[in-house]
Amino acid sequence: MSGKASQLHTLLQPSIEALGVELWGLELKNQGRGVLLRIYIESENGISVDDCARVSHQVSGVLDVEDPISSEYVLEVSSPGMDRPIFTLEQYQSLVGEDIKCKLRFPFDGQRSFRGRLVAVEGDEIVLRDGDDEVLLPFEQIEKASVVPRF
Repeated sequence: MSGKASQLHTLLQPSIEALGVELWGLELKNQGRGVLLRIYIESENGISVDDCARVSHQVSGVLDVEDPISSEYVLEVSSPGMDRPIFTLEQYQSLVGEDIKCKLRFPFDGQRSFRGRLVAVEGDEIVLRDGDDEVLLPFEQIEKASVVPRF
């Protein structure tokens, strides 16, 4: 997570959790002259449109007061969904046994994109199995990762 995204996570987490939902993660992306702030929320009972609206309203208020984003921004709030993005080592640990795909910041053995069954988290590395092959990927080198939904 970038420095700015980490700062926003720390700023927004208490007010989001006060609404009875978990801050699953957030993405901050440059879009032209502005920024897209996408917030993913989760709950044991699932996420409704009303939950997203309440969090959006709360986050907008916090952002208006604290003003951590200096440019124009678009705020999106949603459930992580079936193909949920993965942000933390704890989330990887909770998803052991699931199929995931991930993209690294730099190539590993000439490859940046990986897909396979998440079989373990060992320290700061995740273990992916694709067929008979296993690969250990350092968490800090993962640029983006998500669950591959099963239908």
